[in-house]
Amino acid sequence: MAKYLISFPSAAMVVPEGEWDAVVRDSHAVIEEAKAAGVYVFGGGIDASVPPVLVAADGAVAEGGYPWAPPLNGGFTVLEIPSREQAIAWAARLAKACRCDQELRVFGFDPQS
Repeated sequence: MAKYLISFPSAAMVVPEGEWDAVVRDSHAVIEEAKAAGVYVFGGGIDASVPPVLVAADGAVAEGGYPWAPPLNGGFTVLEIPSREQAIAWAARLAKACRCDQELRVFGFDPQS
């Protein structure tokens, strides 16, 4: 089975006023279903109130992330699923619940991890 990252950037969450409670309820319901199905690994969101730092190999720390890369923000869920088709189905359920498209990526298998 492969692990899939289902994610969205913060800017994708354009939720009409008054619908946030429904988004929270619906997205948590999908996560509970994933847990019950035994496919949930972990999930969460990037805490935008804590700025990133870039840590070099020598331990030097610089404020901010890679200056050339778009900021990493938003929410994510990792599921372990037997097929890409099933991963797409879960991503579609999360997209419906979150009211925004979800990006789907597969983690490369590393037997040492």
